[in-house]
Amino acid sequence: MAKRAIPVVDLAKFVNGSQVEREEFVQKLGNAFHTVGFVGVVNHGVPQDVVDGYYHASKEFFSLPKSLKSKYEVPGLAGQRGYTSFGKEHAKQSKVADLKEFFQTGQFVGPEDALKAEYPDNVKVDEVPAFFDKGKQLYKAFENSGSELLKAIAIYLDIGENYFEDKIEKGNSILRSIHYPPITEEPRSAIRAEQHEDINLITLLVGASAGGLQLLTNDGDWLDVVPEENEIVINVGDMLQRLTNNYLKSTTHRVVNPPKELWHVPRLSIPFFLHPKGDMDLSCLDSCITEERPLGYDPITAGGYLDERLREIGLKK
Repeated sequence: MAKRAIPVVDLAKFVNGSQVEREEFVQKLGNAFHTVGFVGVVNHGVPQDVVDGYYHASKEFFSLPKSLKSKYEVPGLAGQRGYTSFGKEHAKQSKVADLKEFFQTGQFVGPEDALKAEYPDNVKVDEVPAFFDKGKQLYKAFENSGSELLKAIAIYLDIGENYFEDKIEKGNSILRSIHYPPITEEPRSAIRAEQHEDINLITLLVGASAGGLQLLTNDGDWLDVVPEENEIVINVGDMLQRLTNNYLKSTTHRVVNPPKELWHVPRLSIPFFLHPKGDMDLSCLDSCITEERPLGYDPITAGGYLDERLREIGLKK
């Protein structure tokens, strides 16, 4: 059996395990985030039928004609809700657009909620009514699993188990359904998703419909990330790296094009970018500033940082 590129942990051992199992989970997860920045998670609590329902609705949406899909592109929102058409987004260091289109769902808050002004309405697709409902179910399931993982990280960092709780409650998280269409001609130096790091605290990714995800090791090698069945892949985002003054590692990753004989195969991928509320202070934790690791970042809020990065990747003008 080929050696795994990333370690694997069992979230049930943290949520329902003994004290010893919980401690082992915390160490294993923390160590993975410190050294590799990626981990596979089994028994993650995201129900398979919810994942399957959203996959099915996503496929239906992306198979609509372009004229119908573009109705759901919302001007002025920097792609944060609804549809973003093919060729709009690029990695921050690249001028060539990625070979993808996507649809984004954000936080669900009622009209009376104090945060309502910060969160645009989610977009309902008339042609695929299930897309909204299935998206909401998956969003909530990812929020629950993500909050357990962040509890474990808070214990690992010794900042109190509930450190993230009030910061991520009704946070600015994004569920993104990404469609990489079949490749029909020699790409102009573009790959499905150029090398990048994620902006958020952590990303939770349910298995893509085709391979291609790779991470960059400390030695400069690209390794294939191939999750087993019913395993989700979690990685550290730049906000968590920044908060921990580079102690936890936001690892560079990309999605490469398949071999030419598989160009006709589309790829569907569903990441959940777990964000805090915009007012979270991302100033480096005192405990992560040491002689070996001097302070690396100026203070900034999560909202300010997100804004900066959306401009860099071409979604915000």
